[in-house]
Amino acid sequence: MVNIMSHKSIRIGFWIATGLFCLQMGFTAYAQLNLPQVAGAFTHLGFPDYFRVELSWAKLIGVALLLAPVPARLKEWAYAGFAFDLGSAIIAHVAVGDGPKAWSFAVVTFALWAASYFGWRRLPAPQKAEVAPGAFVTPANA
Repeated sequence: MVNIMSHKSIRIGFWIATGLFCLQMGFTAYAQLNLPQVAGAFTHLGFPDYFRVELSWAKLIGVALLLAPVPARLKEWAYAGFAFDLGSAIIAHVAVGDGPKAWSFAVVTFALWAASYFGWRRLPAPQKAEVAPGAFVTPANA
């Protein structure tokens, strides 16, 4: 019973962290595409305008991959992309001399990323159906 409860609490924690993380990343993608002050922040950091648009669409695709039932490898790539994105955002703000007010949003989002990613890694793997000893093994029940 304890094992089932721990799996359930891991799953609940994972979905809370993932939901908040995806909301955060979805909001930043929307803001990067639609708010002039966010476009100005990209200019301030020295990035070209096309990168802002490209990054926004990549974020939206990554959010979809985290929420959809896709192969684990695709989720792993989405998590890796978000790690590079958030790490690069923090480095870019520090490199131009921005204070904590500018990069703290990325740090908080990175914490949500970590909770989601490590929760996903702890989720129990789907169990394969067990085959009775001596039974005929086919690809369907292997």
